[in-house]
Amino acid sequence: MSATRYAYLGPEGTFTEVALRTLPEAATRELVPMVSVPAALDAVRSGAAAAALVPIENSVEGGITTTLDELATGEPLMIYREVLLSISFALLVRPGTQLSDVKSVAAHPAAQPQVRNWMAAHLPDAVWESAASNADGARLVQEGRYDAAFAGEFAAATYGLEPLVTEIHDAENAQTRFVLVGRPARPAAPTGADKTSVVIWLGEDQPGALLELLQEFAVRGVNLMLIQSRPTGAGIGNYCFAVDAEGHIADRRVGEALMGLKRICPSVRFLGSYPRAGVEPKDVRPLRPGTSDAEFTEAADWLARNLDGRA
Repeated sequence: MSATRYAYLGPEGTFTEVALRTLPEAATRELVPMVSVPAALDAVRSGAAAAALVPIENSVEGGITTTLDELATGEPLMIYREVLLSISFALLVRPGTQLSDVKSVAAHPAAQPQVRNWMAAHLPDAVWESAASNADGARLVQEGRYDAAFAGEFAAATYGLEPLVTEIHDAENAQTRFVLVGRPARPAAPTGADKTSVVIWLGEDQPGALLELLQEFAVRGVNLMLIQSRPTGAGIGNYCFAVDAEGHIADRRVGEALMGLKRICPSVRFLGSYPRAGVEPKDVRPLRPGTSDAEFTEAADWLARNLDGRA
């Protein structure tokens, strides 16, 4: 395995590259752009890269389905860190292009919901073309295949383009969440401000099946931050669920919730416990009474005393 290589969704000039460069260790790694999220994750699986940074969620449309599906299937991988990046688009064009000249635009599909209203107001007749990434859309504009691309303003110089319009976003304070993914290993120690990600497959389809799953978290006071259904490919109506929960697998409430899920679900894939980006332990909401590690330990001791006749 190449311990010095980090893969990312490329080509050069993507928001993913910008997010990756915010990590201190990126300065001492070889950063390798890949053509797609699956290619970046497969580089980790094959040992060609020690880790990969990929987008997993944005604040406008929710989960990035390609990433969620790739993490749910294939050889297991694990999330070690997350990065939050504020997102604002620029309309990049070849020099001399005017807004009236733009008849086609290219960008990653995840960008479309974030610029849809702006495009309807300013480019109502332009055709949207999907690209592997926003930077790849800029590359296609450079090659003359499309008139403009929605990408980060920072990508303009890389591809010899000009930002015709900047600060494009339908939603204020839009953010994208990226995750650093590696091969499975022991999770880092809890920080007090952590997140745990899992993929859960439901058992027999019956009334209350999803409620039964959610109750494993609820009765232990574990707050869910994301839950998104994804088709399993086994036919209409067959789904798994990507879940982000507050807390660390080493926390008793989280660990016991996962054990409960393992008992009732045909499959549970642990994707990692890792620090929450931009959150300090002092900012985490207080635990619900009865759900701290100390209270779980006290309850276990009480049970042991009763079993021993020492109640």
